[in-house]
Amino acid sequence: MDRIETRTLQDLDAAHHLHPFNDNAALAKKGTRILTRGEGVYVWDAEGHKLLDAFAGLWCVNLGYGRTELGQVAARQMTELAYYNSFFQCTTEPAIRLAAKLAELAPGDLNHVFFTNSGSEANDTILRLVRHFWAVQDQPRKNIFIGRHDGYHGTTMGGASLGGMKGMHKQGGLPIPDIHHIDPPYWFGDGGELDLEEYGLVAARRLEDKILELGPERVAAFIGEPIMGAIGVYIPPRSYWPEIECICRKYDVLLVADEVICGFGRTGEWFGSQTFDFRPDVMAIAKGITSGYIPLGAAMFNDRVAGVLKQQGGELAHGCTYSGHPVCTAVALENLRLLQDEGIVERARTEIAPYLAERWQALGEHRLVGEARIAGLMGALELVPDRTKRSYFEDRGKVGALCRDIALRHGLILRATNDAMLLSPPLVITRAQVDELFEKAWVALNETAEALGK
Repeated sequence: MDRIETRTLQDLDAAHHLHPFNDNAALAKKGTRILTRGEGVYVWDAEGHKLLDAFAGLWCVNLGYGRTELGQVAARQMTELAYYNSFFQCTTEPAIRLAAKLAELAPGDLNHVFFTNSGSEANDTILRLVRHFWAVQDQPRKNIFIGRHDGYHGTTMGGASLGGMKGMHKQGGLPIPDIHHIDPPYWFGDGGELDLEEYGLVAARRLEDKILELGPERVAAFIGEPIMGAIGVYIPPRSYWPEIECICRKYDVLLVADEVICGFGRTGEWFGSQTFDFRPDVMAIAKGITSGYIPLGAAMFNDRVAGVLKQQGGELAHGCTYSGHPVCTAVALENLRLLQDEGIVERARTEIAPYLAERWQALGEHRLVGEARIAGLMGALELVPDRTKRSYFEDRGKVGALCRDIALRHGLILRATNDAMLLSPPLVITRAQVDELFEKAWVALNETAEALGK
């Protein structure tokens, strides 16, 4: 296929493509950036610029770009059996093998898998099936989910309702009924004078207050990301999640871990719940399950929940055309094999995460940075007007966008949320590439400060 020149592609994109989370009118005038290839931690755009992708696509390219093994597996599966569904008492070998592999990797007794196409669909599935779990046990009023303000669980009607993003709730009549939210654990923003671990307990006990307000007989589940990603990488104190689990057990509320971002090595363990020492009853996964090479998500249930669904639930009136798609599940199996056989998760935890944390904390000494937070290969720099106190720029988001764009001009991809610069590189990043990341980020911070007259 002949390569179309960049301007023509941009014009076609502006005419026909609606981009997620963008002002599409403004983007049409500017022209979208078109990526053409990737290798390791780098991507190249249509103009030939080489960019260090310190965000792993969208939190997901854990294995790095250009792994031909995944393409070969996809091609082989497409040739053998490109598609069959999981309806009508049927399935395929890759779907069976992947379900078993996930049960092996997942913590505790999360031994049962329902495949979806994305993390959003996994959370919609969880919303439906958890409510069904309680209903078939003669507790239909135990149907309330509690999430967190500024949490992110996808963009479908259910997923966006479970999340607590006010901007999303302004569009489409959200949230749907019987979903409530509590404040998140964000020590920099509302920890006050509290010690970090003391604050973790205070933040967790907001859940107990909300359960008692609504009535324990009404609350079905609490859902949360181990680390809140999209809002700005809010890393909870170590005291937070164990206390959340204790509260859930006390009131017989199911604990749902949204591991879409944190899963498959991002926090230094296979799953974020292992990093923060809690045991979920239900888990949403996606992204790193295939390193983003092909769409796939899943909802995982422990023995208790799955046992009720299987023994008392009757027909499971829920499904997707592509649930357990054989090509997607085959690619996921190969991705997990490579992560295991090459020791990528273990290397990320023991070698790269400590070095990345050291360099990231050094960036925290910059005059624009109020807090540098990091866990595993996931972090944020909170940009502030005065680093001697907890403060924010008046027009939140403007400085972050400026720093992001300056970093991009220097060949570094970071994400900006409000005025926090977010980090999530491929797990295969090397120490030398961490140094490159640091140097480019420091230049971007300097130029941002100069632009602000600081």
